[in-house]
Formats: sequence, structure tokens, C-alpha cells
Amino acid sequence: MPAPFDDSAEWLEADGLGGCASGTAGLVRTRRYHALLLAAATPPTGRTALVNGVEAWIEGGSEPQALSAHRYAPGVTHPDGARRLVGFEPEPWPRWTWRLEDGAEIEHELFVPAGIPCVVLSWRLRRRPPARRGGMRLRVRPLLSGRDTHALHHENGAFRFEAELESGRVTWRPYPRIPAVTAITNGAYRHAPDWYRRFLYEEERARGLDHIEDLAAPGEFEFDLARGEAVLILRAHTPGAALKAADTAPERLLRDLRASERRRRARFRSRLERSADAYVVRRGARQTIVAGYPWFTDWGRDTFIALRGLCLATGRLDDARRILVQWAGTVSEGMLPNRFVEQGEAPEFNSVDASLWYVIAVHEFLGLAARHRRDSVRVRAVLEDAVEAILSGYAAGTRYRIHADDDGLLAAGEPGVQLTWMDAKIGDWVVTPRIGKPVEIQALWLNALDLAGRRSQRWAALHDRALRSFQARFWNEDGGYLYDVVDVDHVSGACDAAFRPNQIFAVGGLPRPIVNGGRAGRIVEAVERRLLTPLGLRSLAPGAPGYAPRYHGGVRERDGAYHQGTVWPWLLGPFVEAWLRVHHDTPEARREARVRFLNPLLRHVEEAGLGHVSEVADAEAPHTPGGCPFQAWSLGELVRLSRGPLADPEQAPRRAAPMPDAPRRAAPALEGLGS
Repeated sequence: MPAPFDDSAEWLEADGLGGCASGTAGLVRTRRYHALLLAAATPPTGRTALVNGVEAWIEGGSEPQALSAHRYAPGVTHPDGARRLVGFEPEPWPRWTWRLEDGAEIEHELFVPAGIPCVVLSWRLRRRPPARRGGMRLRVRPLLSGRDTHALHHENGAFRFEAELESGRVTWRPYPRIPAVTAITNGAYRHAPDWYRRFLYEEERARGLDHIEDLAAPGEFEFDLARGEAVLILRAHTPGAALKAADTAPERLLRDLRASERRRRARFRSRLERSADAYVVRRGARQTIVAGYPWFTDWGRDTFIALRGLCLATGRLDDARRILVQWAGTVSEGMLPNRFVEQGEAPEFNSVDASLWYVIAVHEFLGLAARHRRDSVRVRAVLEDAVEAILSGYAAGTRYRIHADDDGLLAAGEPGVQLTWMDAKIGDWVVTPRIGKPVEIQALWLNALDLAGRRSQRWAALHDRALRSFQARFWNEDGGYLYDVVDVDHVSGACDAAFRPNQIFAVGGLPRPIVNGGRAGRIVEAVERRLLTPLGLRSLAPGAPGYAPRYHGGVRERDGAYHQGTVWPWLLGPFVEAWLRVHHDTPEARREARVRFLNPLLRHVEEAGLGHVSEVADAEAPHTPGGCPFQAWSLGELVRLSRGPLADPEQAPRRAAPMPDAPRRAAPALEGLGS
């Protein structure tokens, strides 16, 4: 676990539109994605970093005392604000406390209101020593860029430093076609254009990427903390988000936003559920799920896996309905998009399992909706039609040689295309191609056919044929586990015996297990022995050809290790369900599973992405977290476990009752700031 102010501990404040603020507990920005105001122009895409950070310091003593810290090339940290840091709290939003040389204490907090592309910053004098006389001036210089979230910014002559001033408002328009930024403040603004050069982002350097950036500082704000709280609200002018609250005093606006957001967050039953809310975002008139912060948008596979925990396990049935209906309209030749790209290009359909995970999510949603009388004939028809289109498309054959083979199993794949969740690709190199009949795809296919077979004998008959084929062809008797792929490269009888976690879906993680009895027990025992770590399952067993013990280095090294041993926390969900099934799901087994499997992941919530679960971790101890620090399906599976099979019987029911869906807009009094 990192130190309380470690730069490896990261916080996230999401706006429900795809934008966010993020940074480190120790103040220093370590990623190009760390920013105070990062807004989505076309939610949840078109994300632009507008205000990357601030330079802040106190005047009023013998010399200025910094409240900020940045890292500059070649490795210099300046100024020394982190040296005065004595407190950091991530809940209910990030809050830092500094102690100055004379004993004065300054508190700074930051939060992002739901449904508004803005960030609210405030500073207050928490403790004033008796010896201090006169005012205590706080100076804050916003550091701006105005660049794509994945890019870096460099000094140039096109940046517009000009500021538009009106009472309590300062607006900058850095570049044409980039959202303007308005600062709403009770401070005095002094225009003083300058460039801050050669910020160094350590995480980008470690990832083998460009890592040096220049930021523009148009001017600075001055506040007297002895007179009251300093307010600085930074607001993006994204389309449809005009500022209408121009007559509201900054202090009142701060109070209203703070009170509204505190009430909204208090409605969630746990910290994990508050964190889960960050991923449910707007897409057009409906909703979707962002796969992870800070760099992912919404991915089909991730959305339907994560939705089971983020929405269904937490009772957010209305959110789930909107998401599933939104995606129902994107079915093409039986396939759902795997990814919507950032800037409006055609969606990508390179996934064989996204559509099958959709079928599972629809089934579980409709079951809960009917149980809690939140069913709709029209919605049910839309979702069932989408399911029928998926199965018909797959059975007949669709892109990338996806088709039901003569044995009933689902074949898929062609050279150069990555179709399963093990989808790393470097140039033309698909690291784990898995062409043929992958094991987890058959588990999903059999579950989808079984569920649809209740309405159609056509699917029931196909299910029975496929199940017989699976049981006859996937069991590796010599190894005591399931093959990862059969009919490799569409060659009949060719088998891939690599020991991977995908086989666990034949026992757990889906509504219907397709392997039971002694074989199921042997699978779970082997996976536990060879793949289990405190943070999830390894993607390949140690000692196997190509096994990578660490996830580090440049793009090629990391992508080459992505599914070659690297640990994935989201796989803990299906593993725990499989483990419970073979241990008869007794109260004693659930208690043991909570201690052995759930608690280590709950401890991880206090490191890396605070309140969240990382995308991946190293295969070998100490299992250092890596990849995206805020990952939707990682957190979703933790929530699904903690609200479902591993719920504490003394604190929560096994099944979550539906809760009112969290509002994604500002309170009525604050509508003028909304989009």
C-alpha cells in the first residue's frame, strides 16, 4: 500500500459525461491524462484536456510558501508544496491539508458535480496561529493546454492568452474549435501570460511514450484567506452547456454545488457503489458505460460485463435498461460494436464475445426487472429482438468467419484480427490469436442458446448438439483441465493446451455451468493452484512458453505481456462463483471465500486508483498494479461479488433491491450550469 501522499495513489472525479478530473494524492501529475478540467465535447467522446493543473502558493510571511508540486525534466520536483502536505482524504472527494512554517493550516478540496463539465476548487484557512498578523494571500495560476486527451501540448505562437473579463468571471479561448474555459471566482484576476515548460510525466516515460509537455498560464488569481474561503470554479463551454448562472455569487454557487453533490453521493449505499457511478455516463439521449479512466471510452465487451456489477447488482435497473436499449440499436450482422472511436469514425466490430455478453446481460436484466415489477412489454420486445438478431447472425455466419459449425460449436477468427478479450495487437502481430473455437466463447454461446431456447426450439436443439460436442472435445484428460482452443486455425482436431483462465467460464461467471461434478472440481483446483493471485487470475500459467512475469516497459513489451501471464482482477468474479459451486455454496464456503478472495481485492481499493480497482497487475509478487487505474469491469466484478455471492449476511441481502438511479444532472437551482 502506498504512503498517504504517494504519487502512485490516484484520485478520480468523473462528471457523468465522459469527462473527469484526476491526479495523485501527492500532488505531482504523472500522466498526460491528469488534469483538473478534462471535458467530453460529444459525450462520452471528444475529450479535451483544458486545464491541466494549477500553481498555488501563500504570501504574507517572510517568503512565499508553495501549495503545489510539479515534476520537470530531467527529474526535478518544484516547487516544494508536497513537503508541507500533512493530510489527504479521498472521500467524499479529494481534500488536502498543508501546514505552513508558522503553524497555519490550509485546506484545499476539489470535486466534480454530476452532469456538469466543470471542476470546483476551494481553499480555506483551517488554522491560523495567534502570532500571524494581517492577511494571508493565496495566489493561484491555472495551467492550460487545450489538446486531445491522448496528446501532449507544446509552446507555440497560436495559443490565445487573451482573457475576457466580467464581474467574477474570466474566460479564455485557447484555440479555435476547442471549448472555451470560464473561471467563476471570488478572487482578483491579474493577466500575466507565461509558459511553464518541460513538465515530465513519469508514468508516460515508464510506458515508453512521449512524456514532456509545456502548459500556458494566462494569469493568476489572488485571494485573502483571512477574509473567507477562496472559490475557483473552472467550467468548459462544451456544446449545449451555456453558462446561465451569471448572476450567482461564487460563494453561493460553491455552497449550492457542494450541498447538492454531497446529498447525491450520500444516496449510495457504499463507497464501492459511489465509485461505480463514475462509469455510467451519457451517450446521446441515453447512457453507456466507460470502460475505464483515464483513457478508455465505451467498449461493447467491457460494457456488458461491467453492467452486471455496476448496475444490476446495485439495483440501478433504469440505468441498465437505458444502456441495453442504446446498444440494441447497434446490432449489425449479428454483431455489436466492440468500440466507439473518439472522433465519430465508424465503430469497430472486432469482437466475437461482445454480442454474447450482451445476451447474458439482457437475460439478467429482464429477470430482475420482472421480479421487481419494472418490466416493460416494449423494452422486452426491443431487447429480445436484439438477442434474436445476434443468435441468427452468428448461426448463419457473419464477419471474421464467425459461424456455428457442424458440431454446433461457435467457430471464429481469421489471421490479423483479435476477436476475444485477449485482444492485444502490435502492428500486424496478434499476440494471442486464438483462432478456432475458444473455450470461453463456447461457454457464452451455450449459455446464450440455453437462455434463448426457452422461447425457440431452434436454439434448444442447437444448444443440445453444441453441448455434446463441448463435453466430448474440450476435456484434456492428461492435464485435468479444458483446452483453451479446439480446431485451432480452423484445423479439425488441432488443440491448444495452454493453461489459461478462460476455462473458468465453463464452471462459473455465467448463469449456467456447462461442466459439473468431478471435472468442474479439477478445473477449479488447477486454476486456483496455477493462476490465482491476491488481485485476480493470471492470464497464462507460469512456466508456459511466452509467460511474462511483469507488465512493464514500452508499448511492445507491455502489449506482449498483456495476456501472457499478467493478472486480471475482473476474472476473480467468475473464479469465485466457480469455487463456490464446487464447494456447494455453503455459508462456511462463502465465509472462507470472503476472507481468501474478496478481502485482498478490497485492500487494493486503498492503493493505485483510490476507491477503484486496477485493470491489471504483475503476474509475480508483489503483483504491482498496472494499466488503467480505474477499470469498469474490475470494479464491476468486485461489486457483483460483494453485493451477491459474497455479501455479508449481517450487512446486505444476497440480492440487491432496486435503488433510485443516481441523478446525472445538477439540482434545479443549478440547472444553468448543466448541459
